Amino acid sequence: MNRGHFDLLIIGAGVNGAGLARDAAGRGLKVALVDAADIGGATSSSSTKLIHGGLRYLEFYAFRLVRKALAEREVLLDIAAHLTRPMPFILPLGPDTRPGWMIRAGLFLYDHLARREQVPGSAKVVLRDDHAGQPLDKRYTQAFRYWDGWVDDARLVIANAQDASSRSALVLPRTAVTSACRSPSGWNAELGDGTNLSATHVINCAGPWAAQVAANVLGLPDAPRLRLVQGAHLVTRRIGRGQDSYILQQPDGRIVFIIPYENDFSLIGTTETTIDSPEAPQITEAETEYLLAAANRYLSRPLERADIISTYAGIRPLVLEEGKGARETTRDWKIVAHEGGDAVTVVGGKITTYRLLAEDVLGRLYPESTRWTVGQPLPGSDFPRLPGLTGQQAWTKWRENLRVKHADYDPRIVDRLARLYGTRADTMLENGLGENLGGVFTAELQHMVAEEWAQSADDALWRRSKLGLHLTDEARTAVEQWFAARFTKS
Repeated sequence: MNRGHFDLLIIGAGVNGAGLARDAAGRGLKVALVDAADIGGATSSSSTKLIHGGLRYLEFYAFRLVRKALAEREVLLDIAAHLTRPMPFILPLGPDTRPGWMIRAGLFLYDHLARREQVPGSAKVVLRDDHAGQPLDKRYTQAFRYWDGWVDDARLVIANAQDASSRSALVLPRTAVTSACRSPSGWNAELGDGTNLSATHVINCAGPWAAQVAANVLGLPDAPRLRLVQGAHLVTRRIGRGQDSYILQQPDGRIVFIIPYENDFSLIGTTETTIDSPEAPQITEAETEYLLAAANRYLSRPLERADIISTYAGIRPLVLEEGKGARETTRDWKIVAHEGGDAVTVVGGKITTYRLLAEDVLGRLYPESTRWTVGQPLPGSDFPRLPGLTGQQAWTKWRENLRVKHADYDPRIVDRLARLYGTRADTMLENGLGENLGGVFTAELQHMVAEEWAQSADDALWRRSKLGLHLTDEARTAVEQWFAARFTKS
């Protein structure tokens, strides 16, 4: 079956590919977005879940990258308000950390490199007088508090793909491009489901697999060389009860975050381990030891192996820069226009700047088209924007009203659904949530299947939500059986 001709074939439905599909579809282009696996199923669902300028990049004089990321932080807090939130970070000072004057100067620059509307500025903290000092060893008496943002990374990808689909993009997860060749109209592509399509331009957004796709699928040998870096994370018992995250300086010059996660846990990450293959990333024993030691340098109650609830790892495809280690390698993106001009490979970048990356690519391919995504809410954040309120303030007001409107439900359920689905939660609550499978409702699963391309329990419990951390074994089994009844082939 021929699926027709498209202006753009985008290979890879991570945050960069999904963001490109959304932007391009909104410019009136005919778009096909394909991925060999789940939407956002690799790097884009395995990040540290931060939208931030990258405070540590100031040490490497990456002022341009930090400035545009800080400006973009404000945009994402607005257009994806239900999936993001401002987050305070505590940066403790001690004899083995960078000196206070250096950190104060860096934070002053961080506060002023870009306009701030939705996050406060930094301030000095006396830890014995502040709740943030509670989980820290008493030898740490002073710190700075500064602000960045948190994001549900996997759902950000889903929201971009949903918006692209609503604007007539063809979205095909679990559908590899098995081969592609040039034709008089651009490219002809064969897909893993036995169908084919043609496209004027191909954009290779395959992340860690970008070089493989360029060489083996597109027959293009000039993709940029990559440094594949594994970032591993621990999910542990909750450290402290406040909302502060911690940014912990390490003897090797790196930093490690401890972030409140899913209410009941803490997220600790990340590592930077150079690897050879992007397949099936898993935390190593050395990475586990490193993260535990990094946290325990600061904590009054050290973490033990028994405190680890879960782990995950993702692969960051960094542009290879000879002579630089993983820590110094730029997090900016690189766009390679292949010979002929009808195919490009995009690598690198940060989840914070995915929207800017899309504008850059499309500005090169379609310079006459109009930018439109600033100020345009993603699906789920399309609640009323009251005059004088920021996106985050408008979101908070809408969520409060949702609790009142559905006062017959447990407010914790209303809040959870609102955080995951935004305005779509209102419809779910209106129509009824169906059977409770032990902490997840069948109406949610039906929504994930119908609107979010979910096909398995893993899709639902670990990417489109993190309910896998909360449910019992019996509940997880019930979800597996629910999906098996719908997707097991006879």
